[in-house]
Amino acid sequence: MTHTNYLRIGRIEYTNAWPVFYHFADEIRNQQVELISKVPSELNRSLSEGRLDMSAVSSYAYGEGSSSYVLLPDLSVSSFGAVGSILLFMKKPLEEIRNGKIALTTASATSVNLLKIVMQKFLGGSPSYVSAAPDLEQMLKENDAALLIGDDAIRASWAELPYEVMDLGQAWRDFTGEGMTFAVWAVREAVTSRYPELVRGVNEAFQRSKERSMKDLSPVIEEAMKRIGGTASYWRSYFTGLQYDFGQSQWNGLQLYFRYAKELGLMNQDVHLRIWTDNTVVQVNS
Repeated sequence: MTHTNYLRIGRIEYTNAWPVFYHFADEIRNQQVELISKVPSELNRSLSEGRLDMSAVSSYAYGEGSSSYVLLPDLSVSSFGAVGSILLFMKKPLEEIRNGKIALTTASATSVNLLKIVMQKFLGGSPSYVSAAPDLEQMLKENDAALLIGDDAIRASWAELPYEVMDLGQAWRDFTGEGMTFAVWAVREAVTSRYPELVRGVNEAFQRSKERSMKDLSPVIEEAMKRIGGTASYWRSYFTGLQYDFGQSQWNGLQLYFRYAKELGLMNQDVHLRIWTDNTVVQVNS
């Protein structure tokens, strides 16, 4: 529950969101906030249940709760092509995988449903799915392919494994010509009404944090090398290959994702992007 002048904010644990969060604590200064780090699926649930006031969440989770949420402007985790950390590892050729058995990470609804769109709408397949812990070896014991996301996918991509790999960001671009937005910054709409100045201050701090990171990625890269491994060149390529803005290009790709999800019965409602700016909510139309 929100207390006066106090916001509980969800932070995605994965490195893909680090440039937005890295300098946030410095930039928020004396504002009263609490950052809570979890994987996307746990943040999604906490925001929907009101245990968070604001969070970086899976885009799919925003779609499910869009009637109660608004989006902070110009903040996302997106890619226009390869994302590098949402990967399908395949023991068999794709032609067989599309009607085979796929193990899914339970960590992100956006990626799971993106895979289902690719398999069903673009490849005409109908695979069977099973949820599993993010252990690639175990996932592939009884399945033909396995979906990993975030740092689990990155670590697996570094190993010399005998599997074909599909990058879902690249697959989405290949089939649609659009970019894909994997995470957005959502706020419970009631919170923006009750504490507009605090929300404004938090939004501005996120914007400054993002700008500082993209101006000089060195400290973010050093932290990633220390905590995850890998080389400086890998992380520089990874972070610069992602997009942290949320403008017309990202809106177009995300609205198409929501449209396909509804067409395939993966989402039961039309989704409109409702963006909060200076206590005004603007709806983005297709």
